[in-house]
Amino acid sequence: MFGFMFIFFAKIIEVSLTTVRTVLITRGEKLYGSIIGFFEVIIWLYVIGTMLDGINEAPFKMVTYALGFACGNYIGCILEEKLALGLMTLNVIVSVKDGKTLAELIRAENVGVTIVDAEGLKEEKKMLILHVKRKRKSQMLKLIQNSGINAVISLVDTKTIYGGYGIRK
Repeated sequence: MFGFMFIFFAKIIEVSLTTVRTVLITRGEKLYGSIIGFFEVIIWLYVIGTMLDGINEAPFKMVTYALGFACGNYIGCILEEKLALGLMTLNVIVSVKDGKTLAELIRAENVGVTIVDAEGLKEEKKMLILHVKRKRKSQMLKLIQNSGINAVISLVDTKTIYGGYGIRK
């Protein structure tokens, strides 16, 4: 029974590390991604060796391994979401009359905002472009929603930003 539990929990840890490593590497954090990859492979080798040993007598090990893999993906996604590594760009489209007001609210939170003239179907608009750390995403969305200003918001993951206000890499 201990062997099955070991396979299950070790696989969860290994796959969770895989998720975090992948995110780090895609966000340009090669060193941290490589360090995590080192430990990930050590765990994988040990788990696969344990799993394959006596698999003909205990085929349930395959199910345990697969369940650990599935749970590891789920937990890895939650972990990555909590870590909120990296940057994102928010594009906020509002009416011309609300553009300046919303920009001032956002700037009061020490976030740089670029205002661009835009054109909607029926009227002129303003597009506010914000670059923020992903950890501040909820804060910014809440600020915009609580402002009472009607806005269309799109979020984009951003790999790198050079220069600007309010973000240091």
